Amino acid sequence: MTSTLATATKRADELHAILHEHAHKYYVLDEPSIPDAEYDKLFQELQAIEAAHPDLRRADSPTQRVIGQVLEGFDTVRHAVPMLSIRTETDTTAAGAQAFAARVRRELKLTDADPPVAYSAELKFDGLAINLRYEHGVLVQAATRGNGEEGEDVTSNIRTIRQIPLKLRGVAAPVLEVRGEVYMRRDDFEAYNERQRALISGGAKNEKTVVNPRNAAPGAV
Repeated sequence: MTSTLATATKRADELHAILHEHAHKYYVLDEPSIPDAEYDKLFQELQAIEAAHPDLRRADSPTQRVIGQVLEGFDTVRHAVPMLSIRTETDTTAAGAQAFAARVRRELKLTDADPPVAYSAELKFDGLAINLRYEHGVLVQAATRGNGEEGEDVTSNIRTIRQIPLKLRGVAAPVLEVRGEVYMRRDDFEAYNERQRALISGGAKNEKTVVNPRNAAPGAV
């Protein structure tokens, strides 16, 4: 390795760490610690290094965050573990809660001598279920639930979501799959529809508003 390449490699590694850290603060913690202009300057420095040394361009580089046209026509992905949906409970009465608790104990094969089951409840966000696959801490694939056995490869489109890290922090497992929901907040939904209405009133063709945030999220991906 030449001294020039060694210097470029060292600086690229430094910029990866710096940019990932500031992206985490900005997009996840909502606590930016440097001005946008300074971030852009660091980002452009990394772009220049990668342009001069293409072999230094890594899959987890901040420059590989996809920006622009969302892709259509997806390849099929087979899930390593079936991606199942949560069973819906509609009986919100006391009797329904008791029946649910009894069924849980039966399915866990618990007896009356076993301790009570502890529950954790959280809000359910309706959007698009996504499986993220990381290998050695680097995002290599994102797929929709599909039919539970097979989904669509939407990796390129998921890379446009700033809150999803391209590289995990800390010690990385050889393989880690994370499942969650892509959803649109109501204020973002309202802002999106407002922009769409402005485009439509301005005469733009093939533009339309969306009915609700739940429908907007899958359409965006």
